[in-house]
Amino acid sequence: MNIEELESFCERWLAAWTGNDPDSLLEFYSEDAFYSDPAVRSGLRGHARMRAYFEKLLAANPEWKWEVVEIMPTDKGFVGKWHASIPRGEATVEEDGVDIVEISSGKITRNEVYFDPSRLK
Repeated sequence: MNIEELESFCERWLAAWTGNDPDSLLEFYSEDAFYSDPAVRSGLRGHARMRAYFEKLLAANPEWKWEVVEIMPTDKGFVGKWHASIPRGEATVEEDGVDIVEISSGKITRNEVYFDPSRLK
């Protein structure tokens, strides 16, 4: 994928994280994809395990918003810097992070998410 395709993919993918629709989000991932973030450091493999996690995560955060800050292409996909606005009661937490994303045949095969979760607790 060229940079324009990666930016478009990333914008659509990050938008799918908002709105509590885990099935739409899973459409971006291959059936045997690997996913990890600070809450599941050892990671999850495959749609069944990812769906169970995404259902809880998205239900708890239906209004959060994600935006692309920068895309750095790699041989297997991209490293993406992002910014998130995460409502927490009457306040909103602003968070920045990085994803390492590998893509094959238009689907994410590996997604490692890195950010400091301490402000969300």
